[in-house]
Amino acid sequence: MASPNIYTAAPTVFDRRLRLERRRRALAAAAKPGARDGGFLLDHVASDVRERLESVERSFEHGVDLSADDGRVADLLRKSPRVKALSRLEPDARLAEGDDTVLAIGAEEALPLAPGSADLVTSVLALHWVNDLPGALVQIRRALKPDGLFLGALIGGRTLHELRDVLAAEDEEATGGVSPRVAPFVDVRDLGSLLQRAGFALPVTDVDTLTVRYGNLFVLMADLRAMGATSALTARSRRPWTKGRAVRAAQIYAERHADPDGRIRATFQVLSFSGWAPDDSQQKPLRPGSAKVRLADALGTAEQSAGEKPR
Repeated sequence: MASPNIYTAAPTVFDRRLRLERRRRALAAAAKPGARDGGFLLDHVASDVRERLESVERSFEHGVDLSADDGRVADLLRKSPRVKALSRLEPDARLAEGDDTVLAIGAEEALPLAPGSADLVTSVLALHWVNDLPGALVQIRRALKPDGLFLGALIGGRTLHELRDVLAAEDEEATGGVSPRVAPFVDVRDLGSLLQRAGFALPVTDVDTLTVRYGNLFVLMADLRAMGATSALTARSRRPWTKGRAVRAAQIYAERHADPDGRIRATFQVLSFSGWAPDDSQQKPLRPGSAKVRLADALGTAEQSAGEKPR
């Protein structure tokens, strides 16, 4: 008897069509004179990714950037002496018009890259929008040549925890229930496990937390709109958020998450990561018991048995 097919598709957490519309709207608004700059977080994280790239003692012939922004991340990484050529993947054909740096049109969930076609893949603040993150990581690893590098950052689980708290409290107060309004984010421990499961060698993850202060909730929401980062959840509430409810949410935010000077806090947690496509030239862990020097000798201390009291 044939085994049952136990594969289940990844849940559709994000509405990709709505996500693209929000990106288009944010980029169109940014092009207007005097527009609000929503790129401060992207610029900060992209600079960190470039520094980490330049700490690698090798150069990369052909890289692909999956950052899904206005091209600023790819432009920054191309200036690195480690990168000889870098193309860009753009999920939205309309946003790729006239950009000769775009290699292909497509999303991370169906990566249009041939196996072994790149020796560097970067992604800055984009992968947390992916419905099937484990599947996307597997495809990225397959797109890398042996000993190719995957490097980047995504948003972590503590991001906007203040906003989640406030919206849940206001929802409960107004409707007697809670609707999902802020996207779920991956935890740093889960990210390391996902990289290993996807087949990456030598995975490394790190956490950076930024606290940004705002005059009030409405200024924070203006920044999120400028980033194209307002909710694109498929399970989001379709009820209109009235002016009265928005004012009440701002009051709750000020009550719960304001500093003594009245300014509110918003947390952005960034998970940095790197992983390599496996290759025989990479370092391998030693077999247990193969060490030639005792730890006690290396530390210059006396070895003690487990039941012996320390002297």
